Amino acid sequence: MLQSLRIKNLALLEEVSLDFEAGFTAVTGETGAGKSILLGALSLLAGERADKTIIRQGALACEVEAALFFKNAKAINALLAELDLPECEEGMLILKRSVPREKAPKITVNGGLATLASLQRLGESWVDFHGPSEPRRLLKESCQRELLDLFGRAEKALAAYSEKYDAWHGRVAERAQIANETKLSPEQLKFLEAQLTRLDALELTDEAIETLERDFQRQSRAQELIELSATLANGLTGEDGATGKVAGLVREARHLETLDPASKALADRLASASLELADLGAEYEALSGEYQFDPEQAEQLQTRMNAWLEAKRKHGGDVSAVAAAREEMRRRLDSQSDIEGTLARLDKEVAETERAAKKEAQALRAIREKAAKELAKVAAKSIVQLGFKKADFQVRIVPLDQLGPAGDCGCEFLFSPNVGEAPLPLSRIASSGELARVMLALKSVLADLDGVPVLVFDEVDANVGGEIGKVVGEKMAEIARGHQVLCVTHLPQVAAQADSHLVVTKDQSKDRAVVTIAPIHESRKSRVSELARMLGDRTAKSALAHAEELLGK
Repeated sequence: MLQSLRIKNLALLEEVSLDFEAGFTAVTGETGAGKSILLGALSLLAGERADKTIIRQGALACEVEAALFFKNAKAINALLAELDLPECEEGMLILKRSVPREKAPKITVNGGLATLASLQRLGESWVDFHGPSEPRRLLKESCQRELLDLFGRAEKALAAYSEKYDAWHGRVAERAQIANETKLSPEQLKFLEAQLTRLDALELTDEAIETLERDFQRQSRAQELIELSATLANGLTGEDGATGKVAGLVREARHLETLDPASKALADRLASASLELADLGAEYEALSGEYQFDPEQAEQLQTRMNAWLEAKRKHGGDVSAVAAAREEMRRRLDSQSDIEGTLARLDKEVAETERAAKKEAQALRAIREKAAKELAKVAAKSIVQLGFKKADFQVRIVPLDQLGPAGDCGCEFLFSPNVGEAPLPLSRIASSGELARVMLALKSVLADLDGVPVLVFDEVDANVGGEIGKVVGEKMAEIARGHQVLCVTHLPQVAAQADSHLVVTKDQSKDRAVVTIAPIHESRKSRVSELARMLGDRTAKSALAHAEELLGK
């Protein structure tokens, strides 16, 4: 859950530090007071992109910081490890983001530097935003299907189907590619065969290419190598070489040993050095023999090296790229020699993978059909509570003509707000207010299945009449039993049922507008005053009495 939030120099707000409690928090304020600043701060910490215009005028930077507590931090720590970020200490996740006016932005997670992409990944795991446009999403078939699959816990079945569908789709695409390929002319075939022959002559392994490049280097500089190795051999074992001089020193050391036995160890080391020098001289002399220039071998190496350099230029700069090009050439030649056979093989694979995909699609459809009946039943009850006394809500499974990325069927939400009217698709029957209530009903039904701990509702009660505001508030409170809920609302019936209450105000009495955010839930008087303002007049006795009534005991 969100425990604390600090905002500095964001839009018209100079600085505020807020503490949050579990349950349902209402955020209220006059229109234009700046309630979006609070949501903007949370959006920044969830990874939303930002520009310099969000920085308060005259300030050098905008800063937001939050502390979140996870009772079970196993999942969030696994994600942090995947993102190479520090784990939570005692379940605490600390997010900080700075947007300076002149410098580069800075993001830290638990003290470690993070990218915007990492912040977005983390945001998906801790917060979910539901704005005024959310009900309109309900008109999309994809949104309806996602909600049904969430209710039916169809994630595993959908993943299993997707795997089979991708395999089938890949075979279909491969067959189409081969079937559409133009048959190569004899000249093209001859050219392709010649290219493949040249590549086949190369042993395309990292070790073989390294050996080729080393041998070519040796042959191209053979004379220089021979001279260098001969000079080293002569300097070591030649007539006036080091071994002869050291041998004389060894004799002197042995003489010293007869005079002073304690120097024997030094004489032995000198003798060992003399032997090592002699061995080195012999090896350099042998090496100079290996460097003998062989014209025939040099020509072969030159041919192979030219072939390798040409292959690198045409197909890529490394062995794997050239090897991949060779395999593609071989595939094209093989397919040309037996296009009909290749197509027949792929036809068989297409049929097999399609059968496997259809089997998984049938399993997925069975889950959806069962979930559709159950979701329609529980959602209808919730919709009735939101002011539709005789409404009807149904979920219809819609078969598809062919397999698609999400299965062999979709779904359609049908709704009738009035008794005696046949249910029709939401896009044909529901007004904006009706859509908002249907979406809220579905959200309350699906809340227990949503693993994200913080849910933010931005005026989802817009276009909803005051007569059902109390029920909307009850739904928010119901959702808050399993989540931390932050709700921006204009309905006093909703705000009155919140566990905590934040008020956003804008002061324009001085030279510059200033926005403040303050908790009022610890002061009943302040809360009654705010509810009375929302009812129309914070000084009217009737509004104050109504506010007291809404707030209850």
